[in-house]
Order: sequence, then structure tokens, then C-alpha cells
Amino acid sequence: MLAVELIQPWHWAGFIIGVCFFLALDLGLLHREAREIRMREAVAWTACWFILAMMFAVGLLRWQNQEAAGEFVTGYIVELALSMDNVFVIAMIFSYFGVPRRLQHRVLFWGILGAMVMRGVMIWLGVELVERFHWILYILGAFLIFTGIKMSAGGEEEVHPERNPFIKLTRRFFPVTNFYDGQQFTTHKPGYFALTPLALVLMMVETTDLIFAVDSIPAIFGVTQKPFIIFTSNVFAILGLRSLYFLLAGAMSYFTYLKFGLSLVLIFIGLKMLVVVFGYHIDTLLSLIIVAGIIFTSVMSSLVLSQLRDEKDASKE
Repeated sequence: MLAVELIQPWHWAGFIIGVCFFLALDLGLLHREAREIRMREAVAWTACWFILAMMFAVGLLRWQNQEAAGEFVTGYIVELALSMDNVFVIAMIFSYFGVPRRLQHRVLFWGILGAMVMRGVMIWLGVELVERFHWILYILGAFLIFTGIKMSAGGEEEVHPERNPFIKLTRRFFPVTNFYDGQQFTTHKPGYFALTPLALVLMMVETTDLIFAVDSIPAIFGVTQKPFIIFTSNVFAILGLRSLYFLLAGAMSYFTYLKFGLSLVLIFIGLKMLVVVFGYHIDTLLSLIIVAGIIFTSVMSSLVLSQLRDEKDASKE
């Protein structure tokens, strides 16, 4: 059996530099000017990030072992699936503020950059807490089961920017225009400075991701407690979220059973964390098969139901 190489600081640095390179390429070269993201481009970028994630998994398989690769893929699928629910909320935020489609990419770019920083801090805190107080994993497991049950019974999500404390605080201390100034988050004139609505949209996207991270970060700890695997799987899922938004934003109504599928994933991971108390351990490969199976079944069931519904509506006309 090959020896597993320990994760060194240069591994972290290399990964972060690689991510920064792709982000700089994206904003600095490919999307310097504001423009609408077309479906073909969204499909290409979604495929690109997925292929890069799978290449990274293959690298882990050769460099580490099958367990590390399996944990990464499982964590990536869990985070990506939970991000799909985030897509719907982001679409509602853009609709509420009337954000032009050509400006949406810029908001998502900086929003995702902020999300990576926030999640990095949350992962670091989580790892530190778990190392010192291992019993926290059982609390997280129970929390995931509770969240999954609540998600399965919950109604439609709503967006209320006027209730967001960050938005309230910002409006209190800074003037905000009622018009967009191109891609700018602020607008400047002689003796005048104000935030544009785009800045408020960015704050809403960031706080929304923070709320979703409360579910997704505990979920990844149910898959693995290895900091490098947790961080890299999160980053790849977040990077894929942006292109996934442009791919799915207009079609979320077709995924009727997705939320139920996600709730089952959370409940399964919560149970996986709790059964350890009784001496049981669910294998990583088995976890991957179960999680992927739940998500695949919920997506396919949703698409079949939507197709049947459309055919029924068409027959009535």
C-alpha cells in the first residue's frame, strides 16, 4: 500500500493560487465588460468546473488514496447539491432588485469570492472545535437531522431584503442610489459618494450564502474531518455555483422533488454521524453511492413529473 503524503502548507498555497488564477482569468480577461451570460457559455463553464473537480479527485486518488478521493467527491456532490437550493434564492434576490442580466455575473463573482473567505474561516473554526471537542460532531449530526426534517416539511422560501440587518445598517450609515451605475458598487461625484443597489444585492448574496453555509458546513463534517478535503470540495462547489446559476435559474420550478432529496441527504449524513456512537461506520464509497443516488432520483423524478404535467396541460388546450 502506498504511503499517504501529509498535507503541507505548499499544497494549500498551490491550490489557492490555482483558484485565484482561474478567477483572475475569468474577471480580467473573459468578463472584463458587463454582458449577459448565454446558455451555451453557462453549460461550458459548468462542464469545465466539473471536469476540473473530477481531475482533482483523480489527483487525490493517485497522490493520497481511494478514501481521500471518495471523501472529496462525496463532499463535492453534497455541497453542489445544497448549492442548487441557493440558486433559487439568488434568482429571487436578482428579481427583487431588478438586476439586469448583464450585471449578474459581476455580483456572483465577488459574492463567490466572499463566500470562499467566509467558508474558509468557518471550516477552520469547525476543525479546531472538532479536534478539541469531538462530541460536537454528534450535536452537528442531530442538527442536520433536524434541518433535514424541517426542510422536507417547509414551504416556499421568500426574500425580504428590508428585514436583512446588514441592509438596514448599511442604509442607515450610507446613502444608496435608486439607480445602477454600470458595474460599479459605488458612485462618485464631486462632493458626493453613495452605494448603488448593486452593493445591496452583493450583501444579500453574501448573507444568503452565510445562512446556507450553516447547513452545508456541518454536512461536509459528516463526510470527512480532513481540512484540506473539506476546503477544496467546498471551493469547487462554490465555483460551480456561479455557472450553475445561469444554467438553472430559469428552470428551478421543474425540480419539484429536489428539496425533498436534499432533506434526505441531510438526514442520512446526520444519521451517519450519530451511528458512530453505537460502533457503526458507514463506508465512504457507500455514502457516495447513497448521496448520489438520492440526488439523481430526486432530479429525475422532478423532470419526469414536470414532463407529465406539461403534457397534461397541453392536452387541455
